[in-house]
Amino acid sequence: MALTGTLALVLLARTEQEAPTPRAAPGAPTILSPQQDPRAPAQRSDGRAVRGPFGARLTRRVLLRARPGGRILRPIGLRTEFGSQRVLAVVERKRGWLGVLTHHVGNSRTAWIPAAGVRLVREPYTLQVDLSARRLVVRRESRVARRITIAIGRPETTTPTGRFAVTDVLAVGGAASPYGCCVLALTGRQPNIPQGWTGGDRLAIHGTTNERTVGTAVSSGCLRARERDMRWLIANVPLGAPVRIRA
Repeated sequence: MALTGTLALVLLARTEQEAPTPRAAPGAPTILSPQQDPRAPAQRSDGRAVRGPFGARLTRRVLLRARPGGRILRPIGLRTEFGSQRVLAVVERKRGWLGVLTHHVGNSRTAWIPAAGVRLVREPYTLQVDLSARRLVVRRESRVARRITIAIGRPETTTPTGRFAVTDVLAVGGAASPYGCCVLALTGRQPNIPQGWTGGDRLAIHGTTNERTVGTAVSSGCLRARERDMRWLIANVPLGAPVRIRA
């Protein structure tokens, strides 16, 4: 099977509705929640400010809007289409409203949700991707936690740049999986879909069955990493973590 760089939405067929945490069927991806989740409520008990970035963990079904109080884009529930708890990266804040990143709007664009429908949490991990260096740097607070060599998109299917966020942490499993052991699904979409590709347009950071491709420009847009790095990522990076991709 030829390796593909865009995350196929058929990895886990689920509708976007409120549901209990699903159990993965044999051979299906396992939804993960890192055991050591360092996030904390965004408000201290003593009222002192907490540094961002922040994630918005939904506590009820909400409406995505084009602007605060503006046109409704669509409703979203407590879980993603892959079954993960929905945690949205917060990029703007206005009175009573949060500007968030979601794959339901264009890359790097902001959608708005009411602040009353979420629990705001701190996101200490940030991911910074340098396509020219083919490197992913993970920071916890201001310190570098890990540097990871990655494969990037081919010239005809370049990896989109901009600001994104982690939506799902999945253990794919299976030696035949083109995504290796694991996947971090992102809010981004690939605008340059290869001809004949039917696997969807979602971007992701995922593993590979051919680690010799890591460090090269060979994918259909996604970022590939070695298994040891992917296992570290899924063990540490929480849902809603911001991802910045630059050329």
